[in-house]
Amino acid sequence: MTKFPLLSSKISGLLHGADYNPEQWLDHPDVLVRDVEMMKEARCNVMSVGIFSWSALEPEEGRYTFDWMDQVLNRLHENGISVFLATPSGARPAWMSQKYPQVLRVGRDRVPALHGGRHNHCMSSPVYREKVQLMNGQLAKRYAHHPAVIGWHISNEYGGECHCDTCQGQFRDWLKARYVTLDALNKAWWSTFWSHTYTDWSQLESPSPQGENGVHGLNLDWRRFNTDQVTRFCSEEIRPLKAENPALPATTNFMEYFNDYDYWKLAGVLDFISWDSYPMWHTRQDDIGLAAYTAMYHDLMRTLKQGKPFVLMESTPSFTNWQPTSKLKKPGMHILSSLQAVAHGADSVQYFQWRKSRGSCEKFHGAVVDHVGHIDTRVGREVAELGSILSALAPVAGSRVEAKVAIIFDWESRWAMDDAMGPRNAGLHYENTVADHYRALWAQGIAVDVINADCDLQGYDLVIAPMLYMVREGVGERISAFVQAGGRFVATYWSGIVNETDLCFLNGFPGPLRPVLGIWAEEIDSLTDEQHNSVAGVEGNALGLSGPYRASQLCEVIHLEGAAALATYGDDFYAGNPAVTVNLYGKGQAYYVASRNDQQFHADFFTALAKEMKLPRAINTPLPEGVTAARRTDGESEFIFLQNYNADNQTVALPQDYQDIVHGGNLPRKLTLPAFGCQILTRKITQ
Repeated sequence: MTKFPLLSSKISGLLHGADYNPEQWLDHPDVLVRDVEMMKEARCNVMSVGIFSWSALEPEEGRYTFDWMDQVLNRLHENGISVFLATPSGARPAWMSQKYPQVLRVGRDRVPALHGGRHNHCMSSPVYREKVQLMNGQLAKRYAHHPAVIGWHISNEYGGECHCDTCQGQFRDWLKARYVTLDALNKAWWSTFWSHTYTDWSQLESPSPQGENGVHGLNLDWRRFNTDQVTRFCSEEIRPLKAENPALPATTNFMEYFNDYDYWKLAGVLDFISWDSYPMWHTRQDDIGLAAYTAMYHDLMRTLKQGKPFVLMESTPSFTNWQPTSKLKKPGMHILSSLQAVAHGADSVQYFQWRKSRGSCEKFHGAVVDHVGHIDTRVGREVAELGSILSALAPVAGSRVEAKVAIIFDWESRWAMDDAMGPRNAGLHYENTVADHYRALWAQGIAVDVINADCDLQGYDLVIAPMLYMVREGVGERISAFVQAGGRFVATYWSGIVNETDLCFLNGFPGPLRPVLGIWAEEIDSLTDEQHNSVAGVEGNALGLSGPYRASQLCEVIHLEGAAALATYGDDFYAGNPAVTVNLYGKGQAYYVASRNDQQFHADFFTALAKEMKLPRAINTPLPEGVTAARRTDGESEFIFLQNYNADNQTVALPQDYQDIVHGGNLPRKLTLPAFGCQILTRKITQ
């Protein structure tokens, strides 16, 4: 197996660093000198620089001041620290807003924004695009070949939308290209409803609380347009940078399951994926569920670029200041959560931020260097310890995660489902539903890719599609072919409901998936939060499901059309009806889970399925609750990350001899993992 280096030969090993904002400290040169000394003490080898530095780089129109940046980059390079150099488009200077008010965004309410905040610019604005091009061109000419710079950090956390006249015109052009005729658009949007048929392109407006927001096809296409718009904007940002040095890679930092844009589309113009992870540790009764949820984010980011390593661009070494509660990480959690990212495919661990800002809205956000000004702190010592661990893990860099299981998380389906107005306006909880299925595999140490519905299914043994509400053209056919060829497929309630323009399928749900699943979903019962049903396995069922399991929120009433029941409902007028089914289809099998079930159901269902299918696990040994394992390999060696998310010690029996990659030497067959601890094992792979 070939290794996949994250960036280039400039970097060997894993990256460790932070967002660095020296422009805030230019009148404190002693601080800048001490910063570099502390970076070396913390074993940091990369910094993201210039993210919000437009005012410092161009204090007035056309007057560029790069001397301070020259000094910072030179000092970092002289001390062995590399740089992701950012383009500053995420927050523009006040002079631009004053002189060119057309760069300001207009909200859904059609009210123009005032200057302030960040990401409040119109991405359609010709003036803003020109100013960004000029700035990026200047940066490229000066720094594209600087020895410190290993990659471009494009803007920062793209987000939001604009409803100005320019955007309205571009949206209409986008719709014309998509539908060609108004007749086709009206049919796709079912606009005869409420007599909302459009007779002229000029009548089309983006969704607005004062205007149209009930045509779901319009809402869906507006989100698609915004994704295409930000993708074009990002691509244009990159163009002058690549013109100067095509070999220097570019990324922009993503965020969780961000709702504004479809990251599958935006990922296409990037060289590698980076993202910002801020789980709220220790705010629940336990951290195990949150650990599984966060692991799934990492797997999504890895999968966006066909399994290549990604960058954890931002995390906090201590706490945030924007979540409901700013909870401190308990001892060990910073190192554990950072190594979780590496275990799932990250070749870096980076923080927001290196040094706390002295003022403004992030002065109390966590940082490596607190206002005390040194790193002889609990946080500083843990960061330095992690730096040493990451240095020892240099052989892991470029290795891959191998997954035979995929779970579908689809942005467009999610947009349509969130807009559906039924069956449960109290919350469909799509992300949590996907995470519930994922967790049952994560707990067994089974690697999972997180894909969208348009991805190629070849190479997977098991594909899971929780609540695949939208089935676009070709998706049903690919799933059928996958199962026909011998794959296993799992679908759930509220799947196969609408097509790509958000029109309901006729002739019965789950639409194009009906033949492969062998069931007909007649109706769906929406339960209040206080109501529950039960699901129990039928006697002698193939997966050994028992129960009773608790069903909540959504229970679908289905009929068998070739499938066999594995479990049935226990209560209500549909008691005795099928609740879990399996259909033999070609050489494969397709399962349908008709209700939202508890975690015990998912554990039993996917444990039985994994055993029957002999799905590969990171390590073949029983894992205690809250302990998981993840595996990376370069084809010659494997690296196993055993992670304990419990607040007490846990013991794991190793099935064979492993070495401790961090400290060296052989590990005992009976291994004790400390509370919130991680042990990294390695061994040579024997053929």
